[in-house]
Amino acid sequence: MSSALDILVEPLASPGVMAAKLWLPFGSACDARDQRGAHDLLASLLSRGCGPYNPKELADVVEGCGAGLRCDAQEDGLLLSLRSTLEDAEQLIPILGWMGLEPHLAQDQVALEKNLSLQMLQRQREDPFHMAAVAWRGLAFNDGGYGHDPMGVEQDLQNIERQQILPLAQQLPSGRSVLSLAGCLPADIEHRIRAMDGFRGWPQASAEWNAGRLNYGTPAGERIHLESMDTEQVVLMLGQATVPHGHPDDLVLRLLQCHLGVGMSSLLFRRLREEHGVAYEVAVHYPQLMGPAPFVLLAATGMERAELSLQLLLQSWDELCQTTLSQADLTLARAKFIGQLAQARQTCSQRAERRVQLRAMGLRDDHDQSCMEAIASITVDRIQETCQRWFQKPQLSLCGPPESLETLERVWAKRHP
Repeated sequence: MSSALDILVEPLASPGVMAAKLWLPFGSACDARDQRGAHDLLASLLSRGCGPYNPKELADVVEGCGAGLRCDAQEDGLLLSLRSTLEDAEQLIPILGWMGLEPHLAQDQVALEKNLSLQMLQRQREDPFHMAAVAWRGLAFNDGGYGHDPMGVEQDLQNIERQQILPLAQQLPSGRSVLSLAGCLPADIEHRIRAMDGFRGWPQASAEWNAGRLNYGTPAGERIHLESMDTEQVVLMLGQATVPHGHPDDLVLRLLQCHLGVGMSSLLFRRLREEHGVAYEVAVHYPQLMGPAPFVLLAATGMERAELSLQLLLQSWDELCQTTLSQADLTLARAKFIGQLAQARQTCSQRAERRVQLRAMGLRDDHDQSCMEAIASITVDRIQETCQRWFQKPQLSLCGPPESLETLERVWAKRHP
């Protein structure tokens, strides 16, 4: 039986530095319904003592090497990141293994990190972007795995204790984990890693592991949510759940994201900012996920411009299904997409993270190169067909003062009675 840990190495002529990324396939989408935020809390605890190091010793050894160590909870998994010099790599790489295999999870550290997370959630209640995004998740995914922010829900987090975290930590090595390294590394680095204390005890692959068992969520009955907040700002999020990364329609939607929301030449920037001057921030949110990814148009504006901002967002959304892009717009979107891929491969950390992401998602290492070759065959007709397939029932989340929300609700009702 093979190891549950894949190790990928990308040799780079880096000036004495290396990056390592360890992917553990248990993210916030795995949170139990009444424990939303548990995996994010677990992520914060992995660097609070592991293997032979207590919290202070771990901080001292990492910072003493001038290195960087962190752990982030994402929807699909936990991502442990290490950046260091080559001469310190063999001392520090085992820490990633210990974080996955032997986290301490001391009671005082659980209480400390839980309190910090609750404070962060309380601060985010004052952020209209966060509140609009949380509400949109609920509309699109209801009580499924993608239906809550990875940081969790305050009332759930308050009730999570060490005994709920322990079984989550125990299962971390049981999934298909991936360790990716990039830098000027020795040829036998994989063999060395498997012999290191932190990785020598990594278990064999479990026949029971099945990443496809998750319930990501399905749309709730409502298609609009109004989040009242005492602010002069109005945040609008309009979109729909679409496809996983690597789906046949994913590349089409990537090009569409470039057309709508990348740069000052994008449609939303030109329409809402330059032509009408109604929004000070516009973007398109389309993350790379293992499940149905949100494709969301968002805008931030003031109270007096909120109605026109929503009308323009709705117009832009409807046009995607009703009209085709011009060839000039498609050519520009292709160029932006290629530029994005190039910019995302400039550092050791970026390269290591992309490789770990592709392997975790079951995609080929040359996926990005294949995409660059495939975009030439994507036509404006195919883009419109894809929009008609995925953009028929958008959800709208609004956050702002009550008087603005009432007006915006009427605008929505005229188009979606």
